[in-house]
Amino acid sequence: MEEAGGQLEVVMFPWLAFGHMLPFLDLSRRLAARGHAVAFVSTPRNLARLPPVPPHLSGRLRFVPLPLPRVDGLPEGAESTADVPPGEDGLLKMAMDGLAAPLAAFLADAVAAGRRPDWIVHDFCHHWVPPIADEHKVPCAVFEIVLAGLAAFMGSRGANTAHPRTALEDFTVAPAWYPFPSTVAYRRHEAGWLAGTFRPNASGVPDIHRMWQINERCRLAIYRSCDEVEPGMLALLTDLFQKPSIPAGVLLPSPDLGGDDGGVRPDVLRWLDDQPPKSVIYVALGSEAPVTLKNLHELALGLELAGVRFLWALRSPGGTSDSRTGADDRGVLPDGFEERTRGRGMVETGWVPQVKALAHGAVAAFLTHCGWGSTVESFAFGHPLVMLPFVVDQPLVARTMAEKGVGVEVARDETDGSFDRDGVAAAVRRVMVDDEGKVLASNAKKLQEVLADQERQERYIDDVVEHLIRYKDE
Repeated sequence: MEEAGGQLEVVMFPWLAFGHMLPFLDLSRRLAARGHAVAFVSTPRNLARLPPVPPHLSGRLRFVPLPLPRVDGLPEGAESTADVPPGEDGLLKMAMDGLAAPLAAFLADAVAAGRRPDWIVHDFCHHWVPPIADEHKVPCAVFEIVLAGLAAFMGSRGANTAHPRTALEDFTVAPAWYPFPSTVAYRRHEAGWLAGTFRPNASGVPDIHRMWQINERCRLAIYRSCDEVEPGMLALLTDLFQKPSIPAGVLLPSPDLGGDDGGVRPDVLRWLDDQPPKSVIYVALGSEAPVTLKNLHELALGLELAGVRFLWALRSPGGTSDSRTGADDRGVLPDGFEERTRGRGMVETGWVPQVKALAHGAVAAFLTHCGWGSTVESFAFGHPLVMLPFVVDQPLVARTMAEKGVGVEVARDETDGSFDRDGVAAAVRRVMVDDEGKVLASNAKKLQEVLADQERQERYIDDVVEHLIRYKDE
């Protein structure tokens, strides 16, 4: 419902993963701060686990709970990917598809109350939202929170029909529809993930079909990216999907997040306080990376071999242990590892305030799985990267960052993706010890300076708003 001054009423509806919900919430806050009304839709347990709405925005940003339907085989109480084993989210997609009727009822009630939304902004997998929105005369936009290059690499239905990819090797080179040369592609051991999006999962619908239907029905596509990070990619996407592809900027964390701890400073930050400046590599592979026990052992022994200071936010294989207590996590380390590295290394199996850790003056680099959210957080502090990607857009993020000269990958076996302690140690030392690390750090600092231009990043959000106003009545 547009009011005087061009205020909008927007429904935000992310996928059931915190790596999606948090950027959706960030964009929601930025829209609300500009005077627009935002209804943020998710399931009750997910909404309860999100950061609270800031008091000054509470009048314009509200949470709308839609109970998740029960699905046989889905663990009791599971409402997000954090509640299921990595790669086992097909049943969660099936449950989410069951939100179609509750969403339709929510829209009908809003229309009946005279508050027809101007937009529904939804995620990559909500292929059933546009038809429901059409019934209520509400336009849709998709918000892609991953690297924009992933959507371009996956391609439109027409591009894939014209240039079919049938073998894993087809995904190890840039697509035929790229109008520019690119070395950003999957390796053979990573390509199985992308090939799998063309096949039905437990929900019965291939992920690529969800994406194609969404991009064919939406009026706009919004990306958590910008030309400073992915030059030319937004123009390619506009041409590929024949609709405006709008950068929202990278949604950097607030620069003041390294500040007050509410009176109780976490152990990890107190440990960092005792380390020399720019001496520590922060290690975190996210909460849902498909790591194995062997992966963790080789990573641990590689950190030991590298001989540098490290802070490791450790999660056990499977990603379903209690992250608040670290129960069952510490037992996955090699025998004697913590004793041998005591004094220069800290392993934390409980919650780690990642942005505050990255902001700390003792941290010099980041060993990461290259999830886009974590990579963006590193941009805010200009850290060079040691990169260990696994699935989704992570391999493309790693190649993009390598092209930009801000990170190096851990060497992997091209066939099965395995890596060893020597490869880990070599990559860590390249960034933390060798002269190459100074070049990587300088490049990372230059990228930080470009992306930390808050006026420029805010203009991206303003441009998103202008597009939402301009296209809502077309």
